[in-house]
Amino acid sequence: MRLNVFLQQAGVGSRREAERLVEQGRIKVNGVVATPTVPVNDGDKVEMDGKPLSPATRSQPRLFLLYKPLDFLVTAFDKQGRPNIYDLPNLKPPRWDKSKPRVIYVGRLDVNSEGLLVLSSDGPLAQTMMSPETALPRVYRVRVHGRLTERQVDILRRGVTVEGVRYRGVEVTEETGHSGRTNTWYRVTLTEGKNREIRRLFEHFGCVVNRLIRVQYGPFHLGKLERGDVVEVPATDVKRLMQELAAKPVRIKA
Repeated sequence: MRLNVFLQQAGVGSRREAERLVEQGRIKVNGVVATPTVPVNDGDKVEMDGKPLSPATRSQPRLFLLYKPLDFLVTAFDKQGRPNIYDLPNLKPPRWDKSKPRVIYVGRLDVNSEGLLVLSSDGPLAQTMMSPETALPRVYRVRVHGRLTERQVDILRRGVTVEGVRYRGVEVTEETGHSGRTNTWYRVTLTEGKNREIRRLFEHFGCVVNRLIRVQYGPFHLGKLERGDVVEVPATDVKRLMQELAAKPVRIKA
C-alpha cells in the first residue's frame, strides 16, 4: 500500500495532507523517517510524531445530513449574535444528546442558501470530502432572474475566470416545466465549491440568483428531509464512502 493512502485511511487527512506530513519528516516507518515512495506492508510500524498509526485502530467516523434552512449561518460563532446551524433544535440538547458526537460541517452554505449540509464527527474525513482534489459533486437547484444563452452554458462547462478567479467547469441544465416569464430554474453540478461560486458565475452573465438549494453532496441526497431535519448516515454507507475516497487518484495541480 502507498504510504499516503495508508495515512489517509488512518485518519490524518487527505492524501495531499499526508504527503505534506511526510515531507515535514513527521512520519516514520519501522523507526526510519519516511520518504514519499516508502511502501507500507502488513506488520510495518507507522508512527506520526512518535505515536502509532493504523487504520484498524481508527474509530469509525459518523456522518449526519442536515437540511439547513435560510437565515442560519454555517459557523459555530458569530460576533453579531446571528443564529447559526448549532442553534437549530435538532442540533441542541435534548434532541442532540450524549449519544451524538461533536460534529463539524463539511463545506458551507451561504446564509441566504438552503439545503443539504453534511456534518462529520471526523475532521480528516471532512477535509477530504471538501478537498477540490477529491472532486465530490455538489448538486444545486438554482432559480435565477434571467436566462443563460447556449453559448454561456458552454462557457461555464469549460470553465471561466471571473474577476481574476479561475472557476473549474460546471454542468448547467435548465429545468423544463419550472421556469416562468422572468425566472429560470437550473440544475447546477460543481466539484470545487469556491466561496459564492454559483452566484458569481451567474452574475458574470447578467443573471441574479434569487433561490439556491443544495440537493446533493457526493453520494448523499437531500431527499425528503424537511428544513431543520437531521438524519444519521448508515455506518455501511460511511465505510463505503471512505473506501471510495481512498481509491480516488490524487489530482495534481497544474
